[in-house]
Amino acid sequence: MSQQAALAKAPEIQREVAYFRQTIGKIDTAEQLVADRRLLRVALEAFGLEADIDSRAFIRKVLSDGTLKPGALAMRLADPRYKALTEAFGFGDFSVPNTKLSDFADKTLKQWQERRFESAVGAQNGDFRLALNARRELTALAAGPASETTKWLRIIGNPPLRTVMQKALNLPDTFAAIDIDRQVGMLRDKAATTFGNETVSQFANPAKTEDLIRRFLLNGEARTQPQSTALTLLSQTRSFLRRI
Repeated sequence: MSQQAALAKAPEIQREVAYFRQTIGKIDTAEQLVADRRLLRVALEAFGLEADIDSRAFIRKVLSDGTLKPGALAMRLADPRYKALTEAFGFGDFSVPNTKLSDFADKTLKQWQERRFESAVGAQNGDFRLALNARRELTALAAGPASETTKWLRIIGNPPLRTVMQKALNLPDTFAAIDIDRQVGMLRDKAATTFGNETVSQFANPAKTEDLIRRFLLNGEARTQPQSTALTLLSQTRSFLRRI
């Protein structure tokens, strides 16, 4: 993707990549990570949690608890991104954290650069950013080993994914306020009606994911705009889907 490659070569991106590579291997604890704002920013952005950059005590607790101990905070939070972050760093689970692994910097920076590209796209169109995020995260979730109910619950607990699914399935704005079991039932029913299958696993098929993204984009702004604007958005949507 030429636009993503161009962003990766930007001087500010290159500086952050170099600093992360040089420094992350020296980090042994969650306390050390949150004390270094540059490292913490990359870590959080890599998992879509950049809004928590000033919640250092909270992030330290999430990371320090790990994911294996009974009652670990990351496992009690509805948003699965905290679990992913905590598992990736491994501070609370292992005597030697994953920051010491030879491929840790590469994996984290790859995720970070993907997110930075999404952010740059989002500066022009927020729905396009959500679409890029959904293409990556939904595909991974769909291919995973969890039960279908667990997969739907993870979508519900992940605000960006929930937004995409909710709009794609034409669910009302009040959807998030109803009982969680009813939410799962409604998602299953609407997915079956819309895509012919009630499972999340169907989105391991790229064609199904593209269909969902197209529906999300068209059911968003285009449905609330005058016809001329809607046609412009439709053209933008088609162009965007060809590029990603």
